[in-house]
Amino acid sequence: MSAFNLSVSKGWIAQRLDVCFDREYYFDPKLRHAVDTRCAEYVERELGDLDACFTESNLGRREYIHPNQVLIGGIQPNMILGMLLGAEFVPGMDKDADISPEYFASRSLDELPPLETLVNHPLIRRFTEQIETIEQEGQCVPIPPFFWDESGRAAVHGALTTAQKFLGAAVFMDLVADPQSVKTIMGWITDANARLVRHFAQAAGIEKIDHIHIGECSGCMVGGEQFAELVVPEASRLGKTVAPVRFHCCGKSDHLLEAFAKIENLVSLDLGGETSMALVRDIFGGDFPVSIAPPVAILSQGKTDTLLDWASQACEQNDGGPLSIVCHLEPQYDLEAVRSLARFVGEIEDRG
Repeated sequence: MSAFNLSVSKGWIAQRLDVCFDREYYFDPKLRHAVDTRCAEYVERELGDLDACFTESNLGRREYIHPNQVLIGGIQPNMILGMLLGAEFVPGMDKDADISPEYFASRSLDELPPLETLVNHPLIRRFTEQIETIEQEGQCVPIPPFFWDESGRAAVHGALTTAQKFLGAAVFMDLVADPQSVKTIMGWITDANARLVRHFAQAAGIEKIDHIHIGECSGCMVGGEQFAELVVPEASRLGKTVAPVRFHCCGKSDHLLEAFAKIENLVSLDLGGETSMALVRDIFGGDFPVSIAPPVAILSQGKTDTLLDWASQACEQNDGGPLSIVCHLEPQYDLEAVRSLARFVGEIEDRG
């Protein structure tokens, strides 16, 4: 069984609408709602046949996104943690935002703030107060930080990926030279994520955290043994203490699949398109839910035949298991190739 899900990036929208994703967009809920509404209406007009939605890459889901929702903050999770440590927020204006790079690289681990102080940080208090204001006004439903729709699914970046954001590429050298320091900061990241997810769920009245999406985008840059030693325990802690895990890893993850299987309370995978679906099914079985994204290199080429060849191979290797092919529409992608991919997957779905 295969399905196709398309989300639309800020970069793609900014080339077609007179919108600006500036600082105020992220920190003024009413402005955020107005801009997001314009973007969503444009996507519905232009891409309604594809059931596309305007949201972060593969995080918000169309069936749980409604016009009366307003994202509070709506900033990537590792950037929120970074700002709690003093990083500068850098709006992308016509693309995704970022924070100042490697802002913790020259600092001591002793400077990591105590976990119990995080909810009193001015940024967290500001977002919490915005949630309360939106609820009191009663016109919109606030979607708190770390959440992207009304499904109750939280999203965080994985501990290794966030550590790389904090420290830069040097984190991979530290894994060899000073692994304990990396473990310490990864442990803090996991605990901070868990604490903030629970805080914002409570603030927004989310009674049950349905799942937690862990985006370990840097995972494919380490070996299987390192991954099992460093990343699996952190992901498992979130699976045990927060919610069932949807685990994301970019790139080719064949060498990590056996380690993924050790994550406690893992219920689905979200993978890069270079990963072998045949190997996924060998390890996880035919009933395990998986989503997979076409390789960026193929999407950027705009060659429909190459894209459909990839999709055909993925679906064949999948052998009828629950599979979603996901795509986040970026400015450099050929829209007609994406439409062809959607039709191809739809035909497979119709055939059952």
